[in-house]
Amino acid sequence: MTKERLYLYDTTLRDGQQTQGVQFSTAEKVQITQALDELGVDYIEGGWPGANPTDSAFFDAAPKTSATLTAFGMTKRSGRSADNDDVLAAVMNAGTQAVCLVGKSHDYHVTQALGITLEENTENVRASVAHIVAQGREALFDAEHFFDGYKDNPTYATEVCRAALEAGARWVVLCDTNGGALPAEVGKIVSELIAAGLPGDRLGIHTHNDTENAVACSLAAVDAGARQIQGTLNGLGERCGNANLTALIPTLLLKEPYASQFDIGVNREALVGLTRTSRMLDDILNRVPSKQSAYVGASAFAHKAGLHASAILKDPTTYEHVDPATVGNTRIIPMSNQAGQSNLRRRLSEAGLTVEAGDPALGRILERIKQREAEGYSYDTAQASFELLARDELGQLPQFFEVKRYKVTVERRKNKYNKMVSLSEAVVVVKVDGEKKLSVSESLDDSGGDRGPVNALSKALAKDLGQYSPILDDMHLVDFKVRITQGGTEAVTRVIIDSEDGQGRRWSTVGVSANIVDASFEALLEAIQWKLVRDCKTQSAAAE
Repeated sequence: MTKERLYLYDTTLRDGQQTQGVQFSTAEKVQITQALDELGVDYIEGGWPGANPTDSAFFDAAPKTSATLTAFGMTKRSGRSADNDDVLAAVMNAGTQAVCLVGKSHDYHVTQALGITLEENTENVRASVAHIVAQGREALFDAEHFFDGYKDNPTYATEVCRAALEAGARWVVLCDTNGGALPAEVGKIVSELIAAGLPGDRLGIHTHNDTENAVACSLAAVDAGARQIQGTLNGLGERCGNANLTALIPTLLLKEPYASQFDIGVNREALVGLTRTSRMLDDILNRVPSKQSAYVGASAFAHKAGLHASAILKDPTTYEHVDPATVGNTRIIPMSNQAGQSNLRRRLSEAGLTVEAGDPALGRILERIKQREAEGYSYDTAQASFELLARDELGQLPQFFEVKRYKVTVERRKNKYNKMVSLSEAVVVVKVDGEKKLSVSESLDDSGGDRGPVNALSKALAKDLGQYSPILDDMHLVDFKVRITQGGTEAVTRVIIDSEDGQGRRWSTVGVSANIVDASFEALLEAIQWKLVRDCKTQSAAAE
């Protein structure tokens, strides 16, 4: 059976940049472009040249890609020819192989927002698309507010799309600009449009996620006959975001009927890099990845209930809809006081610890977990802390160093500019290799700003750990979460720290105390211990 071609159009760099708080630098845009190209998307929309300096600079610095690099702009303005519209000229001057222009397809927006006649708007669309085609470029037309426009005036919305196609547009993209359309109506409208003579293999879909239906609406359009999907990595976009390509791509590649019906630019080998690409974008945005994201989230293949874990041990397909490895993700069996021995043995195995069924140590570990969770600890997400607890109970936790004491101070004072600033300083005394060592560290970043007492403790602790210090050079903290687990005078603070190293490993540790700094230091100590357990074991194996 010959598969149909379904095209993927990424607009992370343009529509994704409309996300509140997101602004890519030119270098970041280049990095994201290269990642998207490696993934295998068909089109990469780089931005709106002329709209802002960063977008204009990107097209000057854009790398060569197998994907079709696309510049975005709008149709010509009324009263000007396409040849003499400076805004359209700036888009054309980007020199991209393809150009995507947005124009009105909702009669209300034409008469009220633009203040022109319907005929005038249709002619603007026709002339703009024809101008792009005459320059030897591939033309795409984004029919803005299409679904709202079709529901109000189907004749006019269809007329605008037909005008773009007749002028030579390769794609007419149907945009749910307000994000309010639902899957059933998207499917119905696309079917009606195709029945009216607009070919499905020249129609695209562009949805927003205001009702959490962007992915479903995109698939509904494909089911109805559209053959291009526009979206963004991690669902970035204005308001609630755009259709999430990070969810759509594996669905199209792994799920029926799409896997058998369509060929997309992304192959199974590239799909393995999907989780890495998703998290790369979060790193660029300095965001913590959403654990609940489909396919790529840290919890996407996490199995907490003992019943689930027992079945997973026998056959992972019992509770997993796809193999996590196909998207570059991993299975997690979290530990909590709900866990049974099946969960425990599975998690121990993943940590490289083999304990036979019925071993008394399993009961001791479970009992210790339940006791500590009653005190406020949580091992549901703190996988590294669980491993250290288990190793300790099994007698397999080396003592690399001992903390004899620590002190941290936070000083608030005026600087030379008469501005109030803070300065955190930490002192840590450790015993390592039979010798006591004292380290002092401030917590200043490159700009001279204070990063806080936990950062100061981290720097002081890692400053002089003898033979172990070089191992910690590539380790850094990526997230810090605080929660008060009880109220009133008996309040207990739980701190979870996420750490990462140069090998791309990410791990979580937990600390609990009535004192937030003490809880933070406990989580920090365990983060370092986990890193040393893993890397010292690797070095020993290499030496053998």
